[in-house]
Amino acid sequence: MAGTTPPFARFEWLIAWRYLRAKRAEGGVSVMTWISLIGIMLAVFALIAVLAVRSGFREEFVDTILGANAHVTVYSTVYANETGQTSRALTDFEAQAEAIRAVPGVTRAAPLIKGQVMANLTNNNAGIEVFGISLENLKTIPRIANPEQSAGDIDRFNEGIAIGWGVARELGATVGDRIKVISPNGVKTAFGTSPRVVAYEVVYIFQAGRYDIDRTRVYMPFEAAQSFFNKEGVADEVEVMVEDPDAVDDLALPLLNAAGDRALLWTWRDASGSFLRALTIEDNVMFVIMSILVLIASMNIISGLIMLVKNKGRDIGILRTMGLTQGAVMRVFFICGALVGTIGTALGVLFGCLFVIYIDPIFSLVNYVAGGGVWDPEIRGLYNLPAKLELNDVLSSISLSLGLSWIITLFPARRAARMNPVEALRYE
Repeated sequence: MAGTTPPFARFEWLIAWRYLRAKRAEGGVSVMTWISLIGIMLAVFALIAVLAVRSGFREEFVDTILGANAHVTVYSTVYANETGQTSRALTDFEAQAEAIRAVPGVTRAAPLIKGQVMANLTNNNAGIEVFGISLENLKTIPRIANPEQSAGDIDRFNEGIAIGWGVARELGATVGDRIKVISPNGVKTAFGTSPRVVAYEVVYIFQAGRYDIDRTRVYMPFEAAQSFFNKEGVADEVEVMVEDPDAVDDLALPLLNAAGDRALLWTWRDASGSFLRALTIEDNVMFVIMSILVLIASMNIISGLIMLVKNKGRDIGILRTMGLTQGAVMRVFFICGALVGTIGTALGVLFGCLFVIYIDPIFSLVNYVAGGGVWDPEIRGLYNLPAKLELNDVLSSISLSLGLSWIITLFPARRAARMNPVEALRYE
């Protein structure tokens, strides 16, 4: 029909932009507009930062779990050995490891000796967990062979022991020092069992990235561990790593068949499943909380638009008498609210992404200003605050912010559109 204009025509944008820029003395609400914009910006910034840290935590924890621990541990049920004592030791561990390696999807199967003992250097003591393993198998553990930091030479492993960064710090040990490893289950004599004390040279120090691993873990050559723990000819378990750790449950039956009748399995999901489930619940709760924060920030747009509609009642009446339709009036005020939400969202995304990208220097500055100690790896388990910017997190933040800010804009815009021009001009 002649004289009609398409929705969101240029004049609607011009009117909306004029209203947004108007000073309070001119009937505008510029201060409220700025408050709404800054509120949206901070809410989106916080949402992106929280989602990035959440993703970084999950990835870092899972990476350290899979990079320094077995994906599957194969061990034995309790049985009676030749002396009549109960035992879980694997006597035919080499054949079991070879059979497990033949299972499709398995990348490594390494016999292990494990034990908890004490380490000593001069006047310093530390409780440690010893892993007896061969050099070839040690070099296939990602977080040990390629750690965040290291000292010494892993190729000299057969000449001594490899210790975690935290163990080294606790003992004050460096590469070349000889530390005493003390076990209460030592040599059996007529007067009882005497503790076993053996000194080993530190040839390699690693930082796996997890404080609880670096603080307790020590690797010892497999034969030396067998001798130290009185386990000659046996192994405690077989450490298995697979190509796809997420599909480890699908390999359970083939691994059991390959390991033999007395074999039992303990996967990384069994060991860390409760922690990962708790992390998932925390992720969902944090997303809901931050979404409420975005909603609260978006509510400022409603209050600003209601004030704008009230102040512009005379203008609305004049525009309606000039032929502006209800739909055009509604679109004008919708554009006002949507622009605030869109600009605030864009700025929030920009600052949120920059914060995540430069989180390390920012956190270092905060730690320096606070005098240190802001991040305690003993409590957090990680040495640094991890953050990972994922496209899905950014898109979900944008969708949430724009969706809320655009939807709530409809209510005051609809009120403006339904305003009676006669009532609006009655007292003018």
